[in-house]
Amino acid sequence: MSCVGACGLKPMGAKEGFSPTTIPCLLLLFCLGCKCLASELQVTQTATVKVDASPEHARKIPDTLFGVFFEEINHAGAGGIWAELVSNRGFEAGGPHTPSNIHPWSTIGDDSSIFVATDRSSCFSRNIIALRMEVLCNDCPAGGVGIYNPGFWGMNIEDGKTYNLVMYVKSPETADLTVSLTSLDGLQNLASVNIKVDGTSNWTKLEQKLVANRTNRTSRLQITTNKKGVVWFDQVSLMPADTYKGHGFRTDLVSMLSDLKPRFLRFPGGCFVEGEWLRNAFRWRESIGPWEERPGHFGDVWHYWTDDGLGYYEYLQLSEDLGAAPVWVFNNGISHHDEVDTAIIAPFVKDVLDSLEFARGSANSTWGSVRAAMGHPEPFLVQYVAIGNEDCGKKHYRGNYLKFYNAIREAYPEIQMISNCDGSSRPLDHPADLFDFHVYTDSKTLFSMRNTFDRTSRDGPKAFVSEYAVWKSDAGKGSLLASLAEAAFLTGLERNSDIVQMASYAPLFVNANDRKWNPDAIVFNTWQHYGTPSYWMQTLFRESSGAIVHPITINSRYSGSLAASAITWQDSGNSFLRVKIVNFGSHAVRVRISTTGLGTSVHAVGSTVTVLTSGNVMDENSFSHPQKVVPVKRQLRDAAEQMRVKLAPHSLTSFDLALAQSKLVTLVEKDEEYLISRV
Repeated sequence: MSCVGACGLKPMGAKEGFSPTTIPCLLLLFCLGCKCLASELQVTQTATVKVDASPEHARKIPDTLFGVFFEEINHAGAGGIWAELVSNRGFEAGGPHTPSNIHPWSTIGDDSSIFVATDRSSCFSRNIIALRMEVLCNDCPAGGVGIYNPGFWGMNIEDGKTYNLVMYVKSPETADLTVSLTSLDGLQNLASVNIKVDGTSNWTKLEQKLVANRTNRTSRLQITTNKKGVVWFDQVSLMPADTYKGHGFRTDLVSMLSDLKPRFLRFPGGCFVEGEWLRNAFRWRESIGPWEERPGHFGDVWHYWTDDGLGYYEYLQLSEDLGAAPVWVFNNGISHHDEVDTAIIAPFVKDVLDSLEFARGSANSTWGSVRAAMGHPEPFLVQYVAIGNEDCGKKHYRGNYLKFYNAIREAYPEIQMISNCDGSSRPLDHPADLFDFHVYTDSKTLFSMRNTFDRTSRDGPKAFVSEYAVWKSDAGKGSLLASLAEAAFLTGLERNSDIVQMASYAPLFVNANDRKWNPDAIVFNTWQHYGTPSYWMQTLFRESSGAIVHPITINSRYSGSLAASAITWQDSGNSFLRVKIVNFGSHAVRVRISTTGLGTSVHAVGSTVTVLTSGNVMDENSFSHPQKVVPVKRQLRDAAEQMRVKLAPHSLTSFDLALAQSKLVTLVEKDEEYLISRV
């Protein structure tokens, strides 16, 4: 039976009138229609976003608002941005006792042909371990016997590229060595050079260039000989010749940082600064000077050795290369498990003052001369220091903090000092220029924190949100959902940038072979890399530092799932109004964007819309699909002061409207396509 018939409705042309079932059926159809209408309204919500661009309500965002935080975690430095290919290059990772573990070094040949062990014969006083190799065979196997190093999960060797080899060698008798780059199994030769070592009791520094004749992503460095005898090795280094600006950094990874246009670089941690125990904390003095003389140390928080080739000087150099202000996070006498009493903290205070002289002192000063000898006679302008990391609740933190604060204020009154204690909800009980704010939480919670600093007192120190990220099951290894919650949080930081001076995501890097922490902004291995959605989200905020922020309001029954901010910024003399809107909900939203007080018109040429979204809110990028979730940008055929647009579910949309003196236009939508009509 048809629906019409069942309801007792007469077909067209029949005699008019109502059957007894007509009214109930009409009510039923009305209810069904309302349900369909409600369903459609639920699928596509509506909202009005108003931007007040009047000069009297505009405010400049700090030049330093968005930067990056680098921590030696996940092999981010050793085996990461630091381009050194040899792991445990000085044989120190096994500790000062001999014999010690030489991992990942290994031997070529069996124990009847070769014997290796560490001893304390190095010529370097701060790292005394060396490797003694005794060749036992008179008639050695073809190809010889020796040692090899696979680097950090294999060395990426590329056809035609040059690799600089440096090593220290001694042998009581003349030795003939072959240094090669080979495949991991040793069967494929990529480059090779023969080296003669004169018989002497003194250590000799040898330098060679190896040019690869093919590409292999998981290669090794090997040193072999066919001659019986004893040879000592120490400080064996292999660096690509084409590092970032020639300063030893892996070009592809640092270029990812440069693309974020960071205004500051916070380093070197994080928990890496503290250590589980103070004996394993990062020590700046031991990370400077000639690389061969750096002792290295075991990072006991993240459980791996670093030779500190990436040291205090290199962090300062990287900051300069990126055009970012260095933020030096130093140990304040506190680790995770032990502390220095305030009564005896003075040597630690002096150590930090020396570190600042190294960075800022003249080339004639005691520590400035050390920096100059390393190749940088001009000072590094360190303007920010963080006194410890996440130590506010520790027994001696406040006492130690004040000792550092007072000494630095007297010696360098212009340096901005950062307290570990959170001042976002109540005043600090000690002086500070900035307070540190860290947040790792689930996506729903972070989205709800977009208004966190709305009620923070404007009379106290500024906020430094130095570590933020979505970090729960909904983060995965870097999901779209996580990036949207973070974007909403950042819109709140932009709006509150009168109190929030700096912010950075954490962690920055992860080597796919050592995922100590998930998620991270940039994932890499020996030769590949990709940005997670959280990385790409940050690219839509890179013009915010130093821009002008405008008040913005959202009027909608759906506003609880929306977050937005508005800025005007300039690029090469051109001005833009940027409106960023996060739709954290699962429904599309039709949004009308209106502005008041703009004082100029919108130029069609140069106006763009960029959208970060994907088919599934838990979508991630990967080595096989590195651009599954990335911003998609296109030119608008026209733009306007008043717009009506459609936001995709679970998306971040950024409108860049080119400002110019021209006739206003209106952006309207029709059949899912953006069309333009002039007004």
